Amino acid sequence: MTTLTDRGLGVVGVVDAVTAQLRARILGGEIRSGEPLTEAAVSQSFGVARPSAKAAIEQLVASGLLVRTAHRTARVVGIDPATVRDVYRTRTRLESAALRELARARRVPAAAVEANAELLAMGPGPDPATVDPDLRFHTALIDALHSERTGRMYRSVLDEVRLCMAQVQGRRLLNAEEIAAQHREMLDAVAAGAEDEAAELLRAHLASAEERLVEALGRD
Repeated sequence: MTTLTDRGLGVVGVVDAVTAQLRARILGGEIRSGEPLTEAAVSQSFGVARPSAKAAIEQLVASGLLVRTAHRTARVVGIDPATVRDVYRTRTRLESAALRELARARRVPAAAVEANAELLAMGPGPDPATVDPDLRFHTALIDALHSERTGRMYRSVLDEVRLCMAQVQGRRLLNAEEIAAQHREMLDAVAAGAEDEAAELLRAHLASAEERLVEALGRD
């Protein structure tokens, strides 16, 4: 059993630690879509008080990884076609606006270039390990705007984005070389000041991942 109470953490530290470990298990597929998470089970599993377990669950409900209706146990959010489409289209709205602004200034974020270099260094073929550098590339586009509120808005859907991306890569639907090539085209358009082209390349890039995942969910 993973026990957090003997680490000298304050209440907030314990809640954050439990939240982080639960998030990792959900995103890693250890806790499956639709699986319930009760306060009692979380309390016992991590060796923490029930209020801390409840607070951790509420944080994951707020981030969109868990859902809970009135008087019901929280469950891991289900990834269905409607959810995928809403998540990816929300990303497109936010990220395309970011790319347009960056293109107007011809500003290519160094963090995006670095994340894409990691993708290029990976071997051929689909690999779930691409999720982290892929997501860092896209987050770098938002962070390059240096807007606290835009960043906060983007991060409010980040867990759902990561869950969808993990589903895409867990099903081995995309490969690192293809992802990196599309990213490179976007950055080239930004460097050239071609904001319409950059936005369209992003739309096509995200739509491709969206459709592949929706199709795979349909087969399931």
